Amino acid sequence: MVNPWLAMEAGADPVERTRTVRRAHAAFLADGTVAPPVRQVVADSWRRSADAQAAADGAVPIELDEAALSAYRDGHPLARAMPVFRELLGSFAQDGAHLLAVCDPQGRLLWVEGHPGVRRSAERMNFVVGARWDERHAGTNAPGTALAADHAVQIFAAEHYNRQVQRWSCAAAPLHDPRTGRLLGAVDLTGGDHVASPHSLALVQATARAAESHLTSDAPELGVCLAALGRDEALLVMDGERLRLGRRHSEIITLLARHPEGLTGDQLSVLLYGERERRPVTLRAELSRLRQLVGTLLHSRPYRLSRPVETDLDAVEEALAAGEVRSALNAYRGPLLPSSEAPGVQRLRGALADRMRAALLGARDPGLLREWSRTPWGEDDLEVWEALVDALPERSPARSAPLATAHRLRAAYGLTGGGAVGAPAAARVATFTQPPRF
Repeated sequence: MVNPWLAMEAGADPVERTRTVRRAHAAFLADGTVAPPVRQVVADSWRRSADAQAAADGAVPIELDEAALSAYRDGHPLARAMPVFRELLGSFAQDGAHLLAVCDPQGRLLWVEGHPGVRRSAERMNFVVGARWDERHAGTNAPGTALAADHAVQIFAAEHYNRQVQRWSCAAAPLHDPRTGRLLGAVDLTGGDHVASPHSLALVQATARAAESHLTSDAPELGVCLAALGRDEALLVMDGERLRLGRRHSEIITLLARHPEGLTGDQLSVLLYGERERRPVTLRAELSRLRQLVGTLLHSRPYRLSRPVETDLDAVEEALAAGEVRSALNAYRGPLLPSSEAPGVQRLRGALADRMRAALLGARDPGLLREWSRTPWGEDDLEVWEALVDALPERSPARSAPLATAHRLRAAYGLTGGGAVGAPAAARVATFTQPPRF
């Protein structure tokens, strides 16, 4: 079976491949249709890029300036793995044909290393430290697509969504915290057509595994961790073993993690199903199936977890309690189990979003507000856009775009009363409290 994550099979003609994929790319931009020879992983990425309104031409945005980048990079967990990246990929990065890049979970490039000439060439498309290369802002590309799919992938030439990037090829693999399973970022090898060879993807995958193993040596105790923010199916990591849970099991583990004292069957049923009538056997069957997956982690009478479980929800709340808004925002990967309709999960999801937004609005930091506004859950948040307008100097050119967005959102929400956008926040009438949530 052909590996769908490889860009080209052995012996394929890169020139012909480029020509056919470029025609398919043009057809997709024209009418949204996509057909072979475009790989499914690329077709899916093109659709995500189009849905996010990523630019098919133009430069990728730079989000972190030198001062912000230095502080953030020094404290990032992947800084400890840089010796591994340099040892295994450094020779490629210095051979005059490749670049080594490492990004964070948001797709922001933290390190870009390689031959100066190649780096200067890549600078023309803003493949530089501080630039954001997730699919939402850069379209289909190896590090961005590896983050979106949570899988190592190659992207060849015209498979890139942005035409400015189509003279390059790249291979990238996601990187995870070995203790929690949390996505830390991705490692990428970028260069010419030769990067589309099978050994390049294998090398990047092996480098990612070596880096994670290196990080494991720094973890004195692995324990049990749960990642449930921004994902419908939670990731449970027990002593380094990763287990992707189904949706109902994700809800159960999340609720039990928040109630270490345990829950009776009736209490857990109300949190999962609400007040509607539900036969006890339904819940018992779900718990029986979950016990088959997690073993002795799940106890009964009352239902509880036998070991402490560290959750990404806890990480955000702890950062907020400490007043570390930047750390909280970095840890907030999205709404808690966003598709869950379990009443207990909905309450937790809403409470965390409220606390996160309140901290951002209180901090009045333009960088933090702008970052929230660029997410799927923050792009229609009128209150945040208005706060961003307030936080920017009145004569700043950067103020015009958020001001226009705030006016558009007020019109969309039918809000014609209150003070003018851009007036001091305290002087405006509070006609809007919070936008719809995911």
